[in-house]
Amino acid sequence: MRRFLRAGAFAQRLHAGRSAGAMTLAAALVAASFTVAVRGAEGAPRTAGGPAVPKIGGHWVDSWVSMPQLTEPGNMPPPPFTRDGGVFDDATLRQTVRVSVGGRNVRLRFSNAFGGTALPITKVSVALPDGGRAGVSAIEPGTSRPVTFHGRSAVVVPVGAQMVSDPLPFPVAPRSVLSVTTYLADGQASTDITSHPGSRTTSYMVAGDHVGDTDLPGATHADHWYFLSGLEVWAQQATAAAVVLGDSLTDGRGSTTNMNDRWPDQLLDRLQSHPSTSGIAVVNQAAGGNRVLNDGLGPNALARFDRDVLAQSGVQWLVVFEGVNDIGTAAATPAAQKQVADDLIAAYDQMVVRAHALGIRVYGATLTPFGGNTMYDDPDGYREGARQAVNEWIRAGHRFDAVIDFDRAARDPADPRRLRPSLDVGDHLHLNPAGYKALADAVPSALFRQRRLSPTFGFN
Repeated sequence: MRRFLRAGAFAQRLHAGRSAGAMTLAAALVAASFTVAVRGAEGAPRTAGGPAVPKIGGHWVDSWVSMPQLTEPGNMPPPPFTRDGGVFDDATLRQTVRVSVGGRNVRLRFSNAFGGTALPITKVSVALPDGGRAGVSAIEPGTSRPVTFHGRSAVVVPVGAQMVSDPLPFPVAPRSVLSVTTYLADGQASTDITSHPGSRTTSYMVAGDHVGDTDLPGATHADHWYFLSGLEVWAQQATAAAVVLGDSLTDGRGSTTNMNDRWPDQLLDRLQSHPSTSGIAVVNQAAGGNRVLNDGLGPNALARFDRDVLAQSGVQWLVVFEGVNDIGTAAATPAAQKQVADDLIAAYDQMVVRAHALGIRVYGATLTPFGGNTMYDDPDGYREGARQAVNEWIRAGHRFDAVIDFDRAARDPADPRRLRPSLDVGDHLHLNPAGYKALADAVPSALFRQRRLSPTFGFN
């Protein structure tokens, strides 16, 4: 076991070296670690149709997620991968994801939550991407490993369902990037498909079966994720996940494509830099245009709460940073804005009730300013009044287990109705990477230290 851990740690250091020689050696070391992991499991009991049960105790923890959504016409796979009545017919799809915490075994989740027909997946593999980078089409030679489902390479995901893969011995370093390649021999016979359009990460697609290819020259690309909705790691009991429920401000509108500089990414970097919080996964369940009370882009937050929070693996904390789209799309009248503020407060209370019942602490983040935004800011300030009312309740209502004051971190001291100019991406609603760093820095790391729950924690 010590040999395995040393190999995985050394591979992580080599990835940080960024030289071609180091990357080649790192790939070889991952392959060697894979062999050690398999040999180390000899003699261990096996699950029915699956791999050996690990000898070390632990639990499954989400290390990366993406919120499933019904794909809009403008976010469908580019031609020729969308055709009349279907997508990805005889096509390979390669996607990269950045994990939060590491482990020695991984498993994947594929979602067909919004599919119009069953989703038949023919073949899946996991590998290290070239140079350890996000959004690249090439993988490191010798690192590709087949993924199975109940011992089989193929799986059919029913309409509205998800399927979880068998555990795969594959050493994963914290904050590393993995490449997931999927082949669909028959495609999905519907143009209602499940994706996450706001990936801020480039994916690649090519005709035919190229799951095992080191690179995909000439591939078509798009900055969306399709079908893949989660990656879990088998981790120590002390490892746990914090789910962030949000909208485009958490999904990363204004962040840098393939650079993973959304505020949850930057919070993860900070937590990983301290031993006391290095076992915390930060998983992003946000989507641009999402609302708490009514459907927008994706189901409303209350409707998706069970799937995106309560059903996730290893969750101990929830951060709620959502509501600006509810205020911004409600009519700019006193009555409508009072109603939306009251309804948001009631919705937050429901989230706390339901999360507390499962032992999950809930932290409320104040809503950031939108003064000057052409869509949301109204001349009479009714929406600003609703934002202030909601923020006052978050701060002083004592309903959340802690408050994260994003409003204070992002607002302009000279004009608190607006974002600080140096943090504003330009539309007076979304932030640039420096702005997302300001949000990440405003989250107290002490919130994610292990603490015993009170005996009456889940009562209300």
